Amino acid sequence: MGNIIDYLRWRGDLTFAQSPFNNVDNLILSQLSYVNLDGIAPGKGEAGITIEELANAFFTKYSLQDLKKDKSFLRRAPEILMELEKTVRYRDAVVKNFVNYIDEKREIQFSAMEICLSDGSSYIAYRGTDDTIVGWKEDFNLSRGVILSEEAAVVYLNYVASLCQGKIRIGGHSKGGNLAVYAAAMCEPENQEKILTIYDNDGPGFINDFLKSDEFLRIKLRVERLIPEGSIIGMLLDHAVQPKYIASSQVGVRQHDGFTWQVLGADFVYKKRLNKRAVLLNETLDSWIHNMDDEKRNEVIDSFFSVMEVTGASTLTELQDGGLKNIRLMLRKIDQLDPKVRESVDELIKALVSHWYKFI
Repeated sequence: MGNIIDYLRWRGDLTFAQSPFNNVDNLILSQLSYVNLDGIAPGKGEAGITIEELANAFFTKYSLQDLKKDKSFLRRAPEILMELEKTVRYRDAVVKNFVNYIDEKREIQFSAMEICLSDGSSYIAYRGTDDTIVGWKEDFNLSRGVILSEEAAVVYLNYVASLCQGKIRIGGHSKGGNLAVYAAAMCEPENQEKILTIYDNDGPGFINDFLKSDEFLRIKLRVERLIPEGSIIGMLLDHAVQPKYIASSQVGVRQHDGFTWQVLGADFVYKKRLNKRAVLLNETLDSWIHNMDDEKRNEVIDSFFSVMEVTGASTLTELQDGGLKNIRLMLRKIDQLDPKVRESVDELIKALVSHWYKFI
């Protein structure tokens, strides 16, 4: 078994006419959206460039030595671009309408791009969050209602779809999956008719009112939800679409990384259900999300993340790698919390740690 890079090497010589677009292609393009294309990819309204041209420009600007210095969750994203450029399947695909903006004061991080494929369709890829603790908190903040990134995703889809002559696929990983579903539901009806499939790759869910809305129900049957067997992010909040569970080569939070999802032939390797530790963690998350009023939930979210931040880790991977040292620091911080939230935070932290380590 392999991963998405192996898939490109195994099947990159096949055109979409020979082997139609599939779930693995979707994940590959959603991961491409993580590549830092500022100043390289054409913006809204500009002429598009091919994947081959994009790769040449990117690797002229960034050397392999520069890329090796990146230790973040996104460090492997450029590998996608490097492999895509080598394939018959993708090298002539056209990238355009790239946007990327962050406004810390308004608390919005939004990025998207359009990839025009040789089968006449376009894939709209929404960038998700990485594994930063701040990024994970943004996913939890979805429990407070519609966020600005979701609104931006609707505006973007309406713009691109109005200019697109062919059919559209929409997708994203992590928060990007949430944005894809929300944008597809809330876009203009004439643009919605162009959508073939909406791919939600381990994205957080929604408040229940949205899932009952007429807007969502119109696109529900076109949503393809994919999560790893130990999903955390993809099980947050409410979902109305049954997921497909994918085998991962990693454990714990590392399964969120799409490069760990296992591929065989033209599809993923699927599991029948979530693993036991993921089930226990998600039961804990569900209990406090649904059984608290807004004020209490906000207090718990802020306190929960203050406990993780006391370790000095900036990412969930760093937090997990810290082992027992970080566990001790977090438990000490819990003891200092307001008694009103201490029990809930303690329960969440213990569930998270037991999801990572078998000895607890």
